[in-house]
Amino acid sequence: MAGKQNPRAGGRYGNTLYAVGFDRASVIPRVLHDGRWLRYRLPKGPQSFDHTWNTEWMRVREVQIERYLMDAFGTFFELPPLVYGGHVAGIRPIATHLRICPDMVSWRGLLVLAGDQTDNAVGQPQSGFWFGHLDELWSWGKPAGQGSVWWHDTVSPGQCSAPFLMNGYDQKCVHVVNGGEASAQVVLEVDVLGNGEWHELHHLAVSGGGYAHFELPQGYGAQWARARAQQAATLTVTFTYS
Repeated sequence: MAGKQNPRAGGRYGNTLYAVGFDRASVIPRVLHDGRWLRYRLPKGPQSFDHTWNTEWMRVREVQIERYLMDAFGTFFELPPLVYGGHVAGIRPIATHLRICPDMVSWRGLLVLAGDQTDNAVGQPQSGFWFGHLDELWSWGKPAGQGSVWWHDTVSPGQCSAPFLMNGYDQKCVHVVNGGEASAQVVLEVDVLGNGEWHELHHLAVSGGGYAHFELPQGYGAQWARARAQQAATLTVTFTYS
């Protein structure tokens, strides 16, 4: 997925190299650009993909010219082929699904998905191929999922989380749990255009051992969101999308 950079842009514009992993909190895509790894977080889809035998089936492929497709934890994502200004913008979910998709490839103008399904009648794995068009995936299931930027993490005053995807989901809610005894405040910030410019959206005050949440207006759009701690605290911050 790597390519030459534009020397006139001082390494701020160029092709991307993607890697994808996960932890208990979320999907973690990493992007190599200009010799530096950028780190982001994405929602997990169905919780069934947390089982050990499913987590190996995360794939990133160029399925059409300059159209990258990622399947991670039960959601297909469209990935941008370029980085602008040293930031990634344009990642968006396509569909949330329950299919086990070991790999994908472009063949004679078609998108081909490998299969590793289970027959409910006999309980045996069945492998097969799905042939179709990339745009058909948009009808497979409404994007939904959840993920955390902090999970019982000890954070410092002013510390910011990694950017968490907000683009492409209809309904969004942020949940904050304070695991300490003292009260804490968390600032929800958004990067609307994906250009690294962050703006305060909402403040959440959480009492010691308490919980707070914030429901965003339906259809609210921003590329990335993140949490910023106002005080030292032990926090869990989770985004739920539907």
